[in-house]
Amino acid sequence: MPTPCPPRSDPDRTQGGLVPVRVTRWLKRGLLGVACLGMVACGGGDAVPPPDTGPDDPSGTGLDAGTGSGTDAGTRPAADAGPSDAGTSDAGTSDAGTQTPDAGPTQQVCAPTAGDARWVLEGEALTAHVRCATDHSGPTLRFGVRNLPPGATFDDATATLRWTPTLSQGAVWMLTLEERTTGETGTLKVGVANNDAAPGKVDIVDPEAYTEEYGLPVVHLFFDPDIGLTSGGYRPAQVVYRGHRFTMEAKYRGATSGVFPKRSLTFKFDEDDLFSEPVFGDGFKDRKRVVLISPFNDNSYLRSRLAFDLWSKLSPEAVRIRTFSVVVYANKKYRGIYTAADHPDKRLMEGNGIDKDADLFKAVDANANFSRTRRDGGAKANLHEGFEKDEGTPEEGQAHAFDTMDAFVAWVADSSADAFRQDFGAKLKARDYEDWWIFNTLILGNDSQAKNAYHAYDPKKGGPWRFIPWDLDASFGQNYDTSRTSATTRSTYAYDNFLFKRMLAEPAIASPMRERYRQALKNELSEANVQALIDGYERELGVNAQRDEARWAAEYRDFAKPDTVGYANFPEWHLRQDFKTHAEEVEYVRQWVHTRWTAFQTQVP
Repeated sequence: MPTPCPPRSDPDRTQGGLVPVRVTRWLKRGLLGVACLGMVACGGGDAVPPPDTGPDDPSGTGLDAGTGSGTDAGTRPAADAGPSDAGTSDAGTSDAGTQTPDAGPTQQVCAPTAGDARWVLEGEALTAHVRCATDHSGPTLRFGVRNLPPGATFDDATATLRWTPTLSQGAVWMLTLEERTTGETGTLKVGVANNDAAPGKVDIVDPEAYTEEYGLPVVHLFFDPDIGLTSGGYRPAQVVYRGHRFTMEAKYRGATSGVFPKRSLTFKFDEDDLFSEPVFGDGFKDRKRVVLISPFNDNSYLRSRLAFDLWSKLSPEAVRIRTFSVVVYANKKYRGIYTAADHPDKRLMEGNGIDKDADLFKAVDANANFSRTRRDGGAKANLHEGFEKDEGTPEEGQAHAFDTMDAFVAWVADSSADAFRQDFGAKLKARDYEDWWIFNTLILGNDSQAKNAYHAYDPKKGGPWRFIPWDLDASFGQNYDTSRTSATTRSTYAYDNFLFKRMLAEPAIASPMRERYRQALKNELSEANVQALIDGYERELGVNAQRDEARWAAEYRDFAKPDTVGYANFPEWHLRQDFKTHAEEVEYVRQWVHTRWTAFQTQVP
């Protein structure tokens, strides 16, 4: 039996066990540690049924650990990069990479290292050679590892670590390297990935120690399987994230996408225990609600992130949606890659300079077109048809709840040309809505030109109206049902959105807007910048994309066939004859961007 975990309040750094680096309530201070690193059997075991078959070994031939033998997952970008993770956000504030009290001279003469962070699948062999990071060498050097995991060995003569993790050792391990002559220490981060495909595989033993998977943060979601989750109201749940267990609520989200076998989710956290991500997301801190967007209909896994990031580049003063990629396990079963994103709500408005009590309306169908007529040409029952109210008072269902939206639509639909031109910058924030048109025509957002958008209005100040983009999987060369779209199409969406039609009909608005469009394509939205973003996402996704593809590729290709649950919502999906692998889809996005950006150099919509 493994030795029990040492108490949290007294992590003994000199014992022969592992270095515990547990992240609990201190997430907001940026700690990324790993719980009970010497053993993965500690920390609560949630009883669930045996796992179903997961992804195959994503590494294929295995990845060299840097010594010519064994396997690992190679290096990682961003937070994992560098010869030693000691002292970085991955190591938290543990003793990783620091000297012991009697470590000798302040200036390190050896700086023991085993190279970059390593990632290995359970059951695969890892070999790592400890050496000096400096040029120091000599016969007096004596290396060791203070906290070898169970089953690992260290050869003092060759300074070589060897370890084949068992099927119950999935976790992130921070190994303390030492040079015994000088007393200097360093850290080797070893991530052991869950191997669902292995015969005899057991569930992840300690979710609090399984903080990352091949460099991406892991969300462990737990809910009562007998009750399940619903797309209606929130239900009780727990989330373990970066070593901390949240008691919170969760629900499924999505209307048309509600038939996906891999469904999107919304998490609602307690006011006294808010969610933060310390490394990714560029300031994703203290969130009460977090959306997990399923990329089931986007096997590039990057369209939503790319779209939201381009929006931020184009319109830096507009409401920003921050995103990052995560790996999700639900009741200890692998669900794969999701895009974590901000949830449009009171907190998001307040964080972007809008009163938290402002009205927030979501455009939920194509009739949210700022016209008195529906998309099919018939008269609307009311001017706010196509919208729902998510925030503000009176609440939806009460009298006058939609008065502000009705007035907005009436102004767009009925004002004279002179009044529209003169009031344009007062009724709404012109840059927001001009950038909406630029942004959506550039990415060819065929499902977000009217619906799938938020509009905020502060009645206390009398405006102006603000725009927030949403649901952007139909972009960059595909429709919502994954069917392909042409890179040279120059849609203006004037037919779909009467506000766009009026903006384009007014030269005083349209001419400078198009000129800014052309300048943006040369500067902040240049093709080089877009391709660099894609490169960054691919580095982050890494092996995780292969693991997700192994789990979901068959269901992705076979989805929505006639007489199945998805057919009514996605009747064209099964007609595709051009399905691509993840790598091929990423290349398709790259080429689509190149073709479109090149074409738009000579003519924008």
